[in-house]
Amino acid sequence: MEKIKLCLIDDHAIVRHGLKELLEKISNFEVIHEFDSGEEFLETLPLQPLPDMYILDYSMPNMNGLEVLQALEEKEEEYKVMLLTQHFDEQIINDAYHHGARGFLHKNCTAHDLKFAIENIVTIGYNNVTEILKRIRNHQSSDKESKEPIVLSKRELDFLTLVCDERELTYEQMADIMNLSVKSIESYRAALFERFNIKSKVGLVLFSFKYKLTEPFL
Repeated sequence: MEKIKLCLIDDHAIVRHGLKELLEKISNFEVIHEFDSGEEFLETLPLQPLPDMYILDYSMPNMNGLEVLQALEEKEEEYKVMLLTQHFDEQIINDAYHHGARGFLHKNCTAHDLKFAIENIVTIGYNNVTEILKRIRNHQSSDKESKEPIVLSKRELDFLTLVCDERELTYEQMADIMNLSVKSIESYRAALFERFNIKSKVGLVLFSFKYKLTEPFL
């Protein structure tokens, strides 16, 4: 079985070393990149070879995990990030998901929890999907924004359906399926981002869920 390749971003060398040893002991994981700051990580992009997933510490000096995630959003089209944190702050978690995080784990988690979360994110796309959707529902219940119906063109709906596809298609694959250029696909993405204040591909999925626009949320 091919190893799951990971990148660790944490400002404590001893934590990274311990986490790397644990990860490579509990499953078919291989840590191929390590960084001790968000700045160093971002300056090195794009990474070669490309990891399957990033494990990012939230509490780092100068640039915290959320700020790194926001900057990564501007640099990378496809990325899977799990944040490790010592505190579960509701606003931080909501903001992190808004900017593309695929899961959260407390630093006191068990080895089993860590293994389970990584495998879920790499294979399914998210960890604790039920918890994520519950948070979105709770956020919606206190949302004061307009409840006007969302109107999208057929092509926009087709594009959004592919974004929500469980195969996690790249924009190049979507272009092939829709028989369009990648530039056209990117124009649909840009239009939806601007009209609905969406900032990431994950945001598009959550947008579709919120308004029940495409499968599998209909």
